Amino acid sequence: MTARNETLDRLLQHMAWANADLFERLTKLPDAALEYTAPGSEWSVGAIAHHLVTAAENYAQRLHGEPRAPEREMPTGSAEVKALRAALATAEAKLRSAAQLPGEEVLSWISFNGEPMSFPRWVLVNQAVHHATEHRAQIAGALAAHGVTAIDLDAIDVWTLYGEIAK
Repeated sequence: MTARNETLDRLLQHMAWANADLFERLTKLPDAALEYTAPGSEWSVGAIAHHLVTAAENYAQRLHGEPRAPEREMPTGSAEVKALRAALATAEAKLRSAAQLPGEEVLSWISFNGEPMSFPRWVLVNQAVHHATEHRAQIAGALAAHGVTAIDLDAIDVWTLYGEIAK
């Protein structure tokens, strides 16, 4: 059995904590905020949130050798955002468990475009973390472009999580 990698687990803990905060804040915004986009982008807040969740599910499923989840609807209100948040929490738990398996193990699957893909486990885990970070920032930016400052990225950084843990 592989020894638990505490550093890696903390990294994934931060991702899950920051994502939960983001989705909690999104549920409190008016439904119209899900349609906001940043200047020059066609991706709405709702589309980015949807993509963040479905990608996390796909990373978790690939890490466990499972088939893709069924397609889900784009969120139009807080009820759908809450459902996305729950699905994301499930995917993140699966990511955390799979990240403890050997990182050099090569995983293979067929992409959405039908292309065969093969990468070591560590690449998928790394991508999952950076992908979520990127999209949290995009959502914050799209909302800020419309004067909505509900997402404070500094309030969900790793320093803040450490302060929460250390209490």
